Amino acid sequence: MSPIKETYDSQGFVVVPGLISSIDFPKLQEAADTIVNRTREGSWPHRRTVGKQFPPFDNDHPDSWGCQHVMHPDLGKPGVIFSHWYTSDALTRACAELLQCGEEDLQLELFNLLINPLEHSFALRWHRDDVKENALPEEEKVALDQWHSGVQWNTALYEDSCLYVVPGSHKVPRTPEQRARSSTLEPPSNPMDMPGAVLLTLKLGETVFYNSNILHCAAYDHTVKRATLHACTADSRHGAARGRNILQHGLSWVNDERFREQLTPKGRRMLDRLLDLQKNTSAEDVGYSLEG
Repeated sequence: MSPIKETYDSQGFVVVPGLISSIDFPKLQEAADTIVNRTREGSWPHRRTVGKQFPPFDNDHPDSWGCQHVMHPDLGKPGVIFSHWYTSDALTRACAELLQCGEEDLQLELFNLLINPLEHSFALRWHRDDVKENALPEEEKVALDQWHSGVQWNTALYEDSCLYVVPGSHKVPRTPEQRARSSTLEPPSNPMDMPGAVLLTLKLGETVFYNSNILHCAAYDHTVKRATLHACTADSRHGAARGRNILQHGLSWVNDERFREQLTPKGRRMLDRLLDLQKNTSAEDVGYSLEG
């Protein structure tokens, strides 16, 4: 077992530096700036709005904390740049290592951008991405035991000190005190009040891979620039296990032929596995994982 896989299995996350080449880094920063500007001026409608923590997102607030669907063909050149990064050799090798699969098994999924709001600091409540806050301990245990088919990752284009996690919590139900601090829809006033919590600071260019059912939250300071790539990749051999968590974000646009054309051959094969997931997931199986 590799060192990054061993750490990932035991802690629920691992930080890996150096996945972005010196040639690609300024391209990714420029692409991010373009999308952020479009989102803030209102010409890119797919955004995460302040006041809404989880999908479905709305337009009830003018300030944004995220840009959705950054590989979308309507974005033009930035979408192509992000598509090529998502399917880059360094990144897909790391995903395959953590998922213990071949690169030929990888499935294309979500790719978004987390940004600082301009006028309002914002926080997410403590949560697991696909386990309800009121799940009983035995329900949590079943869900955690089944959640091994995908990996979530954040790559920092600027230093990022927003994500809090409880190491090891991807394997065990919450303690009573942890449950008390993660059973409401309200974000914490101080994330470090959660027993076992640590703050993950990502340096420029570092990527944290994490199990998205680890207990985690985030706090966004509107005064500090943030542009963090936020995505997930899956092992397609697990079939429809990822359906609800992925398709709740609205991915009909991946059927656009323009999207296929902007992908590398590897990316097209990853896309085909996502399209198979869409076909094999019924509408009644796609709901929203969390509220808030």
